[in-house]
Amino acid sequence: MKYQSQLVAKPYFIAAIGLFIGQIIFGLIMGLQYVIGDFLFPEIPFNVARMVHTNLLIVWLLFGFMGSAYYMIPEESETELYSPKLALALFWIFLVAGALTIVGYLAVPYARLAEMTGNDLLPTMGREFLEQPTITKIGIVVVCLGFLFNLGMTVLKGRKTSVSLVLMTGLVGLALLFLFSFYNPTNLVLDKFFWWYVVHLWVEGVWELILGAILAFVLIKTTGVDREVIEKWLYVIIAMTLITGILGTGHHYYWIGAPEYWQLIGSVFSALEPIPFFMMTVFAFNMVNKRRRDHPNRAAVLWALGTAVMAFLGAGVWGFLHTLAPVNFYTHGSQITAAHGHMAFYGAYVMIVLTMISYTMPMMRGRAAANSLKSQVVEMWAFWLMTVSMVFITLFLTGAGILQVYLQRYSDAPQAFMVVQEKVELFYWMREYAGLVFLTGLLLYVVSFFIGGKEHAEQRA
Repeated sequence: MKYQSQLVAKPYFIAAIGLFIGQIIFGLIMGLQYVIGDFLFPEIPFNVARMVHTNLLIVWLLFGFMGSAYYMIPEESETELYSPKLALALFWIFLVAGALTIVGYLAVPYARLAEMTGNDLLPTMGREFLEQPTITKIGIVVVCLGFLFNLGMTVLKGRKTSVSLVLMTGLVGLALLFLFSFYNPTNLVLDKFFWWYVVHLWVEGVWELILGAILAFVLIKTTGVDREVIEKWLYVIIAMTLITGILGTGHHYYWIGAPEYWQLIGSVFSALEPIPFFMMTVFAFNMVNKRRRDHPNRAAVLWALGTAVMAFLGAGVWGFLHTLAPVNFYTHGSQITAAHGHMAFYGAYVMIVLTMISYTMPMMRGRAAANSLKSQVVEMWAFWLMTVSMVFITLFLTGAGILQVYLQRYSDAPQAFMVVQEKVELFYWMREYAGLVFLTGLLLYVVSFFIGGKEHAEQRA
């Protein structure tokens, strides 16, 4: 760690992991509610558990992105962060606002929460993934503005690199696209049309720029490959990401009442969306194969390679499985969508944040470059437990989805939704067990940072 102000990333990462554990616990609660319908009812109804599960995912990933940026930008710019105090103030504002919002979901009926938080003055609530109270959304905008100001001033006074440019482009895009969450038209088709501007263009657009920048940064630091080589790859990857991702939004417009031409545009461009993820996989393995030194933090390198592979499988392969309009006609909104969502989010975004934490946290806690070998072995066990269990979660949901689509939508005698749900119950139980293994892996990941032992010989040198 070269700059003292990089330490502001530490509380962001700690909060991210804490919220991540909460997200997985609520995921397990929902998984049980699939098979035991009245589990924790009426204390935590399914719709509330789902809201908490998805909102925690978004919030903890944002904490992870912000921590990553606060660590990367000073090092890339070769100067201290413009205002560490502002970064810490925004951390507490964001954490308190996020915590109060989750408490609100759990403690108050949603309609009452909308009344209490001024939703009648500026209606923004009630939409999937954007359930946050209007006052929370305003707080998120304030935090984003302060965050971008802090980073922007740091970049302006220091060195400019391609990695920081791509990262800043992604972060500015994230902030701008979130503004569409305040636009809530009464026409449902129009609402869905612009709602995807936030949801799709975040996860299949600007977030991928953030992913690419973080991955490039970690590979530069761990492989010793020339920056110029990595930056060329980065530019090609983000160009393909934007070309395919922006018009790929059309795969959400097939059946919402938008013009028919979106079926062709969405099918063509979303079918191309696996390409940047495949390029990212080739890029990561290429850089590691060309490395000029063996970095002592082998766990971080494993996470970086895992990110590229799992992002390609989850966002690329599983996304392609149901993205063409004639296929999506039968599969949209089924468990196949859930299978794609779980592996894509884990592979592309969860793993890149864990990669960054794995790389930076040992240095922020006083190590030279990495945790002890004993610690890294435990962390690599965590990697395999989480990754393999996520593969099984995806396979079980895919199995449930295929059976669901056939019995409910494709067969000559379609069956009712709840009748079909009973027939795929076995897949839900298996998904629940895989989820418990995932939680075990996550807890091991946390534990690994507290395991002592001798540092690697290379680190002491």
